[in-house]
Amino acid sequence: MLKVELGTRIEQRCDARAGGEVSRQHPGFEADKVIAYALSNPQEHGTEVVAPGAVVRSRGHWFRLSFRCKTTPDGLGIVAFEHTLGSEIPGWDMSKLYHGD
Repeated sequence: MLKVELGTRIEQRCDARAGGEVSRQHPGFEADKVIAYALSNPQEHGTEVVAPGAVVRSRGHWFRLSFRCKTTPDGLGIVAFEHTLGSEIPGWDMSKLYHGD
């Protein structure tokens, strides 16, 4: 993982933490995908990511998610994390991110 650029590493670690936290803290959720930039661009401040427009997929359904995540300087560890799980987004399709729809 150290071969990945630091910004990418931080984003990947924070996305993974978000999925894990959603699955652990919300009964019935099995998060298998988090997209930090789905509904709005995340803000990055050094090793901190603030993603107010993220989404998370669980069992084929997409939900709004916002999170704040701070990593260690090397981007490998998480030192602070908080999230808010929002409502389901009926019919949301991640392909919209890639086709500009």
